[in-house]
Amino acid sequence: MKDKIQSFFHLEEHGTNIQTEIIAGITTFVTIAYILVVNPSILGDGGMDPGAVFTATAVTAAFGTCLMALSTNYPFILAPGMGLNAFMIYTVVLSMGYTWEVALAAFFVEGLIFLVIALTNIREVVLDAIPLSLKFAITAGIGLFITLIGLKNAGIVVDSPSTLITIFPFHSSMQDGSFATGGISALLGLVGIVITALLMIHNVKGNILLGILITWALGLVCQLAGVYVPDPAAGYGSLIPDFSRGLSVPSMALTFMKMDFSQVFSVGFATVVIAYLFTNISETFGALVGSASKAGVLQEDGKFPRFKNALVAQSVGVLTAAVTGTSATTSVVECAAGIAAGGKTGLTSLVTGIMFLISLLLSPIFLAIPSFATAPALVIVGFLMISSLLAIDFSDMSEAMPAFICLFTIPFTYSIVEGMALGFISYVVINTLGGTERRKKVSVAMYVIALLFVAKYFFV
Repeated sequence: MKDKIQSFFHLEEHGTNIQTEIIAGITTFVTIAYILVVNPSILGDGGMDPGAVFTATAVTAAFGTCLMALSTNYPFILAPGMGLNAFMIYTVVLSMGYTWEVALAAFFVEGLIFLVIALTNIREVVLDAIPLSLKFAITAGIGLFITLIGLKNAGIVVDSPSTLITIFPFHSSMQDGSFATGGISALLGLVGIVITALLMIHNVKGNILLGILITWALGLVCQLAGVYVPDPAAGYGSLIPDFSRGLSVPSMALTFMKMDFSQVFSVGFATVVIAYLFTNISETFGALVGSASKAGVLQEDGKFPRFKNALVAQSVGVLTAAVTGTSATTSVVECAAGIAAGGKTGLTSLVTGIMFLISLLLSPIFLAIPSFATAPALVIVGFLMISSLLAIDFSDMSEAMPAFICLFTIPFTYSIVEGMALGFISYVVINTLGGTERRKKVSVAMYVIALLFVAKYFFV
């Protein structure tokens, strides 16, 4: 068996061994396992059953990651992406008014388009159609959006009639008696952010997941001490895991095959699919190329062996996510942790996929972790995503201004679609009217996409 594993994954050829690959796979899982906590929390805000989403998330991540391992022999992983989950719930469902069933259908259609792109030579054309400045701005804008969601879900920022949002009123909550629920949650969320940041500063492996667990543990201490008082009606549930059903795996019945294609021919649905597609493509290409560079698999000419296989695995992962009932998968940068730990082949990914399956038995623990404990993860991921702004050339107004419009529109309108729409439209308008040289930068695809987004405002 050992010889077969070494032969299949070409371990000796890559200068690694089974033990190293197993340790790297576990390291990768510990780094990305926070998605099992965050995803059910976010999708639950859109009316989806957290238990079903947890199972769908674990199953989809396991299947996609194992498919990536066996088809590419790379130490890369697939999992529901941060940003795409927020996009689905807070933009498509809560802002645009579609049901989560329709949102899943849009992911399925996007997956089919992604598969066609992966199997043909138009993948480079599609990627090149998006200006680099907008790619970076979309990533940074989603980072700000995710950060705002984390702060809001933890109760750190709250609604304000005078300033739209403000920080939680700690002093007044002590006077009206609400501090034992909302106040403690907000305070623990802030403490968790600091703890997670310190863990990252000291390069602690699995820092994001560890930050979540420490923040949750502090909440448990507060609940047992009577400082934190659960109030389910106000959204503050008990922090103690419910093992009344043992270690059973939550059923996916409430989300499995629930896609609703009734809106498939509407302009609004088309804009959602396009926004899904370009967000997913940008994240996937960026993560794959970045991970390939860290893993040393990029050739001297910059070519990426088996890149097509990786994209096919990604597109199949998106389809699987829509069918099981979770947000779309993407290639995630957390695999860099496993690569740093010595992972060089698909065996690393295979171990990570198996760990996702094992995690299904721990659902009571993952589902008991509250929003204030996941807030640090969202803030830290937002911080990591906004660093993409450093790659934008702010000396070129024709690139920087559309990027800036896209950047601030996403969090300010609470909508990734609106940010992408105004970013694409402004890029086309500014560069078309900016002179002959700038006009040459605008591709035909950009004109088509911009017109479609314009149509959205008049027909949706």
